[in-house]
Amino acid sequence: MPGFLIVSVSAVLLLAVAVVVLCRWAGLKPWHALVCVAFGFYLASSSLAPALARLGAELARSVAGP
Repeated sequence: MPGFLIVSVSAVLLLAVAVVVLCRWAGLKPWHALVCVAFGFYLASSSLAPALARLGAELARSVAGP
């Protein structure tokens, strides 16, 4: 499943860029970003994690096309 790893790394980088942009230009405070990171960390270890991973994979497939 090497394609899944590429999508995961790309998603992480895209979200990291979004957080940096929001911190610099949208007034997101660093502690708000840390709360979001903590929420994501705990969400990833929850029972919702497999469903969210499938959703992310389906979104990536729909964006990539056939």
